[in-house]
Amino acid sequence: MKKLFLKILFVSLLQSFFVSNAQISQLFRNKDRVEQRQEQDTYPFSYGFFLNLNNFDYKMVLNPKYGMYNNQNLVQSKPTYSFGAGLIARMRLNDNFDLRLEPGLQFVDRELTFDTQVNSTELTLTNADRIRKVKSTYVDVPLLLEFHMDRWYNSRPYVAGGFNYMMNLQSNAKSADDNQQGIFRSTTHNFGWSAEMGIQFYFSRFKLTPGFRGTFFFNNEMVADNAGTPPYWTAAINTMQTRAFMFVLKFE
Repeated sequence: MKKLFLKILFVSLLQSFFVSNAQISQLFRNKDRVEQRQEQDTYPFSYGFFLNLNNFDYKMVLNPKYGMYNNQNLVQSKPTYSFGAGLIARMRLNDNFDLRLEPGLQFVDRELTFDTQVNSTELTLTNADRIRKVKSTYVDVPLLLEFHMDRWYNSRPYVAGGFNYMMNLQSNAKSADDNQQGIFRSTTHNFGWSAEMGIQFYFSRFKLTPGFRGTFFFNNEMVADNAGTPPYWTAAINTMQTRAFMFVLKFE
């Protein structure tokens, strides 16, 4: 009997605790907080723009014969930080899901170092031969499905995921020259997937959303060097895929 009484008391205290907390929270919300831009959540469509910092790198699988020596990688990728910008189109699906199209431009600088002289003697590599500065301008078109929690005062956390089409405007894919002439070539049309998380903050005139996004390519971006080119460059790489991390600021 005593155990049953203690159980009932414990359950009653728990219920009272949660009810009281909910009432206090609601009182605090009504008394001290004004929820901004409540109507924006109900719009069927809305628009905006974004700015971002990015860090692009290559994930590479090296050729065992030309790209490795004594279990050491002879090709290294050095990422750098750059920036991007774009537009936002949002379609409301329901209270917790939105569909978002966020086309933009990503400006990218990367550096590849080829220490592959050890595996061939066809050509003596100079420092200019060893280092390739790879500049890319991507037209990035991600289509994202966003799931957001209910608003808590003037903030709302979210996660999103989807697929990207990315066109590299500086790919050199159609160039007749290759690495022997100092031209590094990659694919123009690329596909990948993205995942993102962040928090939406509501102000009186706009909604500000800081978030972190990762983008990962499906396809191999490498375009092989011409036949007859010494095996110092693309022969050392089996596959090469972009992986990118971004800090995004959205204004809606």
